[in-house]
Amino acid sequence: MSITSGESPVLCVNKMEADLSGFNIDAPRWDQCTFLGRVKHFFNITDPRTVLVPERELDWAKVMVEKSRMGVVPPGTQVEQLLYAKKLYDSAFHPDTGDKMNVIGRMSFQVPGGMIITGFMLQFYRWTLGARTMPAVIFWQWVNQSFNALVNYTNRNAASPTSVRQMALSYITATTTAVATAVGMNMLTKRAPPLVGRWVPFAAVAAANCVNIPMMRQQELIQGICVKDGNHSEIGHSRRAAAIGITQVVISRITMAAPGMILLPVIMERLEKLRFMKKVKVLHAPLQVLLSGCFLIFMVPVACGLFPQKCELPVSYLEPELQDAIRAKYGELVPYVYFNKGL
Repeated sequence: MSITSGESPVLCVNKMEADLSGFNIDAPRWDQCTFLGRVKHFFNITDPRTVLVPERELDWAKVMVEKSRMGVVPPGTQVEQLLYAKKLYDSAFHPDTGDKMNVIGRMSFQVPGGMIITGFMLQFYRWTLGARTMPAVIFWQWVNQSFNALVNYTNRNAASPTSVRQMALSYITATTTAVATAVGMNMLTKRAPPLVGRWVPFAAVAAANCVNIPMMRQQELIQGICVKDGNHSEIGHSRRAAAIGITQVVISRITMAAPGMILLPVIMERLEKLRFMKKVKVLHAPLQVLLSGCFLIFMVPVACGLFPQKCELPVSYLEPELQDAIRAKYGELVPYVYFNKGL
């Protein structure tokens, strides 16, 4: 199903009437208990073309999703139309609050945003390897961490509010970590082969992710993350659940960046030795940006699909006081709790 900014959702559907009795718009189209099912799900909602969809169409999608949940969809509505609306809704609205997320912070913006930043970060860093100039290293790490901080805040578990002061502190800490790592590894790799030096940005990005994400979501670690029973009823807040969710997000983000930032320098080093590439050096940066995008198109859904977004955790793993509270109220009727780990 193609998605363009001027395309009417009505034209995107099968013309045949569909029976909507028993249709659950929140039921996943693919099995979220399997890795392949999760990858298909995230391929759908991280589709970068959705960032081009106009605001009025996103608002239409939210209305359609809400009406479907209430069972009051307009006569003649078709299943494909609702699935298209759910795709737009999942790509643009926060799963906890239902609020529209800023465009740059959406996971569907990871491909266009990430490819530009990663491509130019690697390329400009390549140009500075000879002199190892710090301004370029610092600038691109700052740009990357600013982008990451916004993405981390946008895709957090919104049940735990974060103050402006906390966000500012988190942003400064993550950016400083990335820059310090990049500068420190620059000094360590001055005499290393050029290829080793070109992997420094990934090391800095990986280190910064280990700081940026926990810092931007520190309220979840301090106050606990909202956990629910199988009926989506809130039954408490757990710091252990928050730690598990944030750890999984850190692993996913590093995995998302790894192939492009590790393999792309190897590919570019080979390509830059070709006679043709030596004659068209002006195309090196655009080519690196394009190749970064090719990696991210696949790695964004793959990395997001490593772990379920809706996590399941045995009650026995929660904090003892929370376990006691749940068992006192529900007995053994609630063996597992569920929570949104964020992306």
